[in-house]
Amino acid sequence: MLSAFTNLNESTTMNRRLFTAAATAIAFTSTKAAAADVVKADVLLGTWDVDLRPNPAAPAYLKSLIVTVVSGGTFSGTFYDAEISVGRINVDWGTVRIAFVTSDGSGPYNHSAVLRDGRLEGLTNSTGRKFLAYWSATKK
Repeated sequence: MLSAFTNLNESTTMNRRLFTAAATAIAFTSTKAAAADVVKADVLLGTWDVDLRPNPAAPAYLKSLIVTVVSGGTFSGTFYDAEISVGRINVDWGTVRIAFVTSDGSGPYNHSAVLRDGRLEGLTNSTGRKFLAYWSATKK
């Protein structure tokens, strides 16, 4: 009877060791993957061709988004020849997401975008002219 308990105890100890080894391997792999997936917001730096066409059938209507500074969770530059204010960056969800404000005589424009496969896909909400527009941008 004692030998049965000894074998059970050895089996339990081996299972614990295997579990510990597997858990360590998973944690190490996850940590390496997370480190490799660190998103760099400085990919925004430079000039982007923004296509502001009003619908998919319309011809391209290109304006420039120029990002001159990326620092921490902020950025600055110009869009449609207007100074960017309150430029914010979020990389917490595995990709670059931005939001910023520009303005003209009609009022503020609130913009947001996400970087997917090297392309920005965004929305602009014009509070003065009362429209919401989709846009996309590729880096020059």
